[in-house]
Amino acid sequence: MIEKFLNEEQDPKAVEKIYFRLADLLTTGEEILYIAVQKKPIVNLFPDCVALTNKRILFFTPANLGLTIKFVDFVWKDIVDVYTKEEIIGAIFSVKTTNGAEMGVDYLPKVQARKLYQYAQERKESEREARRLRDLEEKRAESGAIQFENASRLASQQPVTPVELMPVSAPEPVRTPEPAPAPVVQEAPKPDELTEKLKKLRMLFDNGLISQEEYNHKKLDLLSDL
Repeated sequence: MIEKFLNEEQDPKAVEKIYFRLADLLTTGEEILYIAVQKKPIVNLFPDCVALTNKRILFFTPANLGLTIKFVDFVWKDIVDVYTKEEIIGAIFSVKTTNGAEMGVDYLPKVQARKLYQYAQERKESEREARRLRDLEEKRAESGAIQFENASRLASQQPVTPVELMPVSAPEPVRTPEPAPAPVVQEAPKPDELTEKLKKLRMLFDNGLISQEEYNHKKLDLLSDL
């Protein structure tokens, strides 16, 4: 049962504990992909472990002298990136999440760290593709909802029934009698304007209302307009 997780020198006892602990944590449709076990150079009685499933990544840490196991898990959609760093003794595998949290395990056998990185990258790629498909479906659903709404609005409008119009003959034009020409009124010829002004000016002088000098000056002004 656990043999497929012992291909890269994993500690069988540690894998067995983690496996049965995982069995109680798996959700519907969740499968274990890989289990990596820490290998400390001196004392390795209670190693940390990393487990990958098709839905999440789990970090296990033994506590109480190995009697209990604590764990932290992250779903793949919350994983921003994964890292692996090989050192002189073993390698470090770590992840970074969308909220800035970081989690890692050191002293992993290098081959196990590489496997973790490989599986994690594949799951990230699958999650990225699934996210892209979800976004496309949401956009299509929104587009379909808009089209359906427009279609419903058009269908709710009452169609206008065309009314057949009967041809109507044009009425004969009404002839109105032409008005009789207005009689021509002969206007009396207007008196010469300059002459009238000269007469008024003379009258003012004769009545002593203006002086000789004023009379002559006004008269010259009137005659200068000719």
